[in-house]
Amino acid sequence: MQPENSIVFEIFKGVSFSPHQIDLIENQIEKITLKKGDTLLKVQEIVHFQYYVNEGCLRTYFIDQAGKEHTLQFAIKDWWISDYTAFFSSTPAIMNIECIQDAILYRISKASMESLFAEIPQLETFFRKKMEGAFASFQKRILASLAQPAKERYSAFIKSYPDIEQNVKNYHIASYLGITTESLSRIRKESHAK
Repeated sequence: MQPENSIVFEIFKGVSFSPHQIDLIENQIEKITLKKGDTLLKVQEIVHFQYYVNEGCLRTYFIDQAGKEHTLQFAIKDWWISDYTAFFSSTPAIMNIECIQDAILYRISKASMESLFAEIPQLETFFRKKMEGAFASFQKRILASLAQPAKERYSAFIKSYPDIEQNVKNYHIASYLGITTESLSRIRKESHAK
């Protein structure tokens, strides 16, 4: 692949690389494709990779002791996804990741990341900034779920995922918002009535 056409520039937007660095990165990332309904990760599996979403949509969820699903995250184009607790701590997965739209992903292992960080310091900066942003987003989401009414959580969801609603099942969205599907329907009707 010609350096200027490399997927590396799409995955690592805003970072400059030499042709040699592009080759190093391309040798450490792997393209994978998933179909709707495929499972990328299951609870108790060892997590070796994090994934960049080039196309499609995935969701991270866990199932509580009563058997109820709780959606924690959706990942759409240009987002990263994994079970980060397991990935960074080398422990078994505590969450599942399901493909909810056909997807093209690029994965990178923890060992590959560490190797690339030593060779290409700007990659470590890139991932640190991504993790800082993700941590801040999760913290905001926790606070919102504790303090905001469901209608405000729904509005924030639509701002974060503007093109996802028509492609995701209602119960996934309701699960993400921590409400029932009936409440979600009511909130949507009220929003469209304005």
